[in-house]
Amino acid sequence: MFADWLSFSLLPLTAETLLGEAVNFFIYDTIKIFLLLAVVIFIVSMIRTYLAPEKIRNIIFRNNKYFGYILAAAFGIITPFCTCSAVPLFLGFVEAGIPLGVTFSFLVSSPMINEIALVMLLGLFGWKIALIYTLSGMLIAILSGLIIDKLKVENLLADFINKNRVDVATQLAQIEMSFKERVNYSWDYVKDIIKKVWPYIIVGIGLGALIHGYVPTDFLAKYAGADKWYAVPFAVLIGIPLYSNAAGVMPLVSALTEKGVALGTTLAFMMAVTGLSLPEFMILKKVMKTKLILIFAGVVGVGIIFTGYLFNLILK
Repeated sequence: MFADWLSFSLLPLTAETLLGEAVNFFIYDTIKIFLLLAVVIFIVSMIRTYLAPEKIRNIIFRNNKYFGYILAAAFGIITPFCTCSAVPLFLGFVEAGIPLGVTFSFLVSSPMINEIALVMLLGLFGWKIALIYTLSGMLIAILSGLIIDKLKVENLLADFINKNRVDVATQLAQIEMSFKERVNYSWDYVKDIIKKVWPYIIVGIGLGALIHGYVPTDFLAKYAGADKWYAVPFAVLIGIPLYSNAAGVMPLVSALTEKGVALGTTLAFMMAVTGLSLPEFMILKKVMKTKLILIFAGVVGVGIIFTGYLFNLILK
């Protein structure tokens, strides 16, 4: 792997040190996210030259008003992205004219639930816990999208997104373009978007790399024990600054459970780490205004806290 070669062969670092792990994480995630951003924006831009936003919306909502939210949440499950990796797809969906609430359902679902995490949950806690976690994660994603849609917060997106998300796509769909012209347009659009967001991506990944691997197991076990009424919201607040995907945080869930932390509390912590992360907010800052980030974090956070308490009640 290029990131391993660069970190441990070219640079005088070792995988066993926190510095080596952080640098390797930074290099790997930077390459992955920029490649993902370029590929997704290019593909979406090509599609936009053929389809007007109205057609895209009709496809999503062809069966039922709520079908798009369910589809977005389900799509998030089969896309094994961390929060920062999910942002490029979110941006591509918004730019394609897909309703904002639907794109948020994907943004919540994708990092919170994926097939790797589900297999690990199944092995550690059995099918009932894995199923409840999946259903609760999907419900949080769908309800978050619906609430954000009802709030009508499109004006809180970055100005460059609001300027391009509908008018440009509509115009392009009405213009006869050769395939080469479509490719050139899409590539120019990729460069334009990356030029706008790259500093925020670098800062977000860098912040994630610094705190990656920090596992406050004993601290959480002490202050978020099963006898503490505030354990669930406390675990969520601790989880937000951390950065990992669902599979990466799973060993911590197992360790916390073994130390006596209630399962609902540990799963709420896991949801916060994967669904709400500080690096993700840093990247989102370029594509939406602070108020919308706070609304997003508040809606998802309340859903996670409710789920944590529900798990603790059910699994007593």
